[in-house]
Amino acid sequence: MSTAAIPGAPLPVRTPGSRARGRHRRPERPEIPAGSPALLLAVPAAAGPESRSVVEELLSIVRSEQNGVLTAAGYLPTGGTDGRHTGGTSAERTVAELLNEAAEAGLPTPVVVPLAPGPHGFLPELHALAAEYGAQVTDTLGPHPLLAEAVHVRLSEAGLARADRARLFAIATAADGVVLTTVGGQPAADAAGITGMLLAARLAVPVVAAALDIPGSVAEAVAHLKEMGAQNPALAPLVIGPEADAELLAAAAEESGCPSAAPLGAYQAVGQLVASTYLAALPAVDPGFGADEAEDADETGPRGAGRHAAQ
Repeated sequence: MSTAAIPGAPLPVRTPGSRARGRHRRPERPEIPAGSPALLLAVPAAAGPESRSVVEELLSIVRSEQNGVLTAAGYLPTGGTDGRHTGGTSAERTVAELLNEAAEAGLPTPVVVPLAPGPHGFLPELHALAAEYGAQVTDTLGPHPLLAEAVHVRLSEAGLARADRARLFAIATAADGVVLTTVGGQPAADAAGITGMLLAARLAVPVVAAALDIPGSVAEAVAHLKEMGAQNPALAPLVIGPEADAELLAAAAEESGCPSAAPLGAYQAVGQLVASTYLAALPAVDPGFGADEAEDADETGPRGAGRHAAQ
């Protein structure tokens, strides 16, 4: 309703924007409550050109997905350092430095999101560090259907899979079996198996998970696929990038003799997972968003129809 429709209105009345209706409309993003903590992306690697490029692009995706979110990346080098001081630039701060700065400034303790698709060796250290500052550490990004989508895309980019099931043309180099490689030992391989089932449903080929940091794990998975009848197995890294040693990926491809897709990197779905993981950890969501969603859930029923008709 506009101001002109309100007789004697002393001041202009703000008119709320209308929302698109219907089940096929794009869901509106929830608003981040005022005073919410920042998102601190914990990167299990030392800061470097390759890790920074992936991290910065992922944070850019997060900000585009969720306006108003405050983001930062903290590095957590493994092996030889406690990750407390780097002496680097502001873009190379550690998790500990950023948590300490937030505490000294009196800011809300950031929500720490591990940059890992599943279990990883850096997580115990990260949890211990976060506990010193009372910071919340979210779950890892997977298993999740979006990770299966990302792996599928990387396979298709490498010519090892069709882009989607709707396209029925054949690819001569398409894999008839996939080894889903990850890092983090057997726990990571077990968790990757869930994403592997989702990937197998997308590709209609068998998928076996293996840990790059367990000697012989990839070779065993390849042999298992060949026993199942696969003649052209391929490797598909379930790694974002910074959390895995590039030499492990190269060695696995060379030793197995199988072609390999690229790591997930800054794929759009990975950034979306970071944003949704952060949002799920916030103590509250925008009340207006929840009310609108409840309204949408009722809009096809008798009460919803009556309410919309009254409006």
